[in-house]
Amino acid sequence: MSPTAQIVLLKGAPTAATLSPAIPAQLASSDCAGAIPPLREARDHDWTGCPWIGTLPPAMIHPNAIVEKGAHLGRGVQLGPYCVVGPNVVLGDGCRLHHHVSIDGHTTLGEGCEVFPQAVLGMPPQDLKFAGERTTLEIGKFNIFREMVTAHPGTGNGGGVTRIGDRNLFLIGAHIAHDCHIGNHCIFANYVQLAGHVHVEDHVNMGGHSAVHHFVTIGKHAFIGGMTRVAADVPPFVILVAARGTRSEVRMINGVGLQRSGYSNEDIAALKDAFLKLFSRRARSSGVAMRDRVQAILDAPTVNSHVQYLCECLMRSFAHGRNGRYLESLRADRVHRNSWTLQNQYKLVVNVVGRGSVRQTANPARDHAHEVFELIAQADPGWAFTGWDGGLTGRTNPATIVLDRNKTVDAMFSQQS
Repeated sequence: MSPTAQIVLLKGAPTAATLSPAIPAQLASSDCAGAIPPLREARDHDWTGCPWIGTLPPAMIHPNAIVEKGAHLGRGVQLGPYCVVGPNVVLGDGCRLHHHVSIDGHTTLGEGCEVFPQAVLGMPPQDLKFAGERTTLEIGKFNIFREMVTAHPGTGNGGGVTRIGDRNLFLIGAHIAHDCHIGNHCIFANYVQLAGHVHVEDHVNMGGHSAVHHFVTIGKHAFIGGMTRVAADVPPFVILVAARGTRSEVRMINGVGLQRSGYSNEDIAALKDAFLKLFSRRARSSGVAMRDRVQAILDAPTVNSHVQYLCECLMRSFAHGRNGRYLESLRADRVHRNSWTLQNQYKLVVNVVGRGSVRQTANPARDHAHEVFELIAQADPGWAFTGWDGGLTGRTNPATIVLDRNKTVDAMFSQQS
């Protein structure tokens, strides 16, 4: 552990001290470190030998707090008893740490953040692939971390940064795993658990004990009901709740939340109309695929901008996602990337000319960015396979076709003489 300094009262309340960004390092390394007087005498002590004491911005540090050499504390920072601040931590102006708070790693807190007892920020990520590389936890302004909240820095495999925006509220026991990106004005109720690589957009409200699968994206202004299992991307502007068994379902548009955020009645009405076309029982029982229902809305002559954003988020998950998670398509590790099959984006139509059949199977090859199929032509008795036409040519049988666009293939059979 780096050298530490017991900081004493210079002015202000009898349980605090005045400190500047550089004081922890200077106290630990200067001649002043061994000459700090008892707490009750600090106010009247002669600090002539430490001229920098009177010129640096003040912070209030409890005598039992530990600030390691190298940490940077902004103006007006308050550290309660038994807090531990690591050597690579930066605390912005006005941050307040209640007692028994631990902040370590390359962690930065913006101005005005408040951290309650037993919260732990910046400890190494819980990922077996993490090899000690330098990664960061970047926290914006005016966030509140209640008791026992944990947040981990990123990993080299996931971009290296866990990022939290401004004015978020994390209630007791919430966990923010490595490489998560969280927007602004979000609320995470008690014991919300985010797995790694989760993206949460602005103004999201998550109910207690809800858990989010890794690589999930939660759209802006979404509301997640308590104890909900979130295993796929959540569209923006909706309420998602736990359903029967382990399922979750989109219940309605988050109208109340949108009103509180200043959305107009016209915008909310347009989103509710889109919800009926996409998620209502009538829409689901219509026999029209969700992708086609979304495309029908996008093809309309005029589309509300918020409805368009909702539809584009859905299409992104359809087109590129694995199990409904768009971010899965962006993950860097080849071990996991080789373990899944791309979602079908295009259609393959096989026609038979003559008498015979064609069997098509997915090819397990992983060296293509699109789905690959193997086609096997089988002629009926008295007929012979003569070749492929259309999206596939030649007489190779079995044949392999890469589905990089919509394709139609004709299998040609001729009668034997």
